[in-house]
Amino acid sequence: MSEAPHGAPIKTPGQLIAAVIAGFAVPIVIIILLAVYVNNTTRTGAGTDLFSDASVASRIAPVAQVDIRDANAPRVFKTGEQVYKAVCSTCHAAGTAGAPKFGDAGNWAPRIAEGYDTLLHNALNGKGAMPARGGTSPDDYSDFEIGRAIVYMANNSGGKLEEPAQPAPGAAAAAAPASGAPPAATASGAQENSQAAAAVAALASVPQAAAVPAAGAQSADASQAGKALYTQVCQACHAAGVLNAPKFGDKAAWAERLKEPMDTVYNYALHGKGAMPPKGGSNASDADVKAAVDYMVSAAK
Repeated sequence: MSEAPHGAPIKTPGQLIAAVIAGFAVPIVIIILLAVYVNNTTRTGAGTDLFSDASVASRIAPVAQVDIRDANAPRVFKTGEQVYKAVCSTCHAAGTAGAPKFGDAGNWAPRIAEGYDTLLHNALNGKGAMPARGGTSPDDYSDFEIGRAIVYMANNSGGKLEEPAQPAPGAAAAAAPASGAPPAATASGAQENSQAAAAVAALASVPQAAAVPAAGAQSADASQAGKALYTQVCQACHAAGVLNAPKFGDKAAWAERLKEPMDTVYNYALHGKGAMPPKGGSNASDADVKAAVDYMVSAAK
């Protein structure tokens, strides 16, 4: 039994030459294609955009930015939703610090029952943990815009408040009070704001060094030291009863405070209470602060 002879795949010189050329050309072509593919592939690893235009611009951008506005341009008021998202949502979205949660009809119902004017007054002057105007200034958002935010939150939480009237061009950007609102409430709120501003300005201008006696030294006359500190620091709020401070000489207001021991009253003055900063914002000695408390208490008896 015989076997068929095996034939070689390359039988002619031409086939040999073609095989040799293919053996060199095919690997070279594959290498070139791989190199082109790798070089053109988008690389997204960390740091690959370090020198991109956007990355460089963000690194060399100035820390402060100046926003130039045309004072004569007509003001474009923000909607209630815009003010809510920019300011109010910080607390009202989740009901932080006792704020009525957005959309919670049960929580908003007693607030809405008080009326738009009361809601606006509380928003402009602050209530509880909420700062006045939500921590913004009149330059950021007008009274009218804050009123819009109140209506937006209330109406999305079961209320049916009317949108406040937009101020006329050139008029002060303040929210118009609802129809039937007592003008005394608006005037009272404006007076409180002006008194608070005056008190803050007075505290900021207190010459700190003058209220600081030498280390370890005692006032020669405690009564005179108390009167001097009251005149220099305490009267900024206590003279007119600003920010709920007991008014100087008001027996009824001080009687409520004096129901507590004097040590407690001293402690409030030394460490602060409510809107009052520790030592009224001064660097006076503990003895002089207590003397000032004694001076105010004696005037209310």
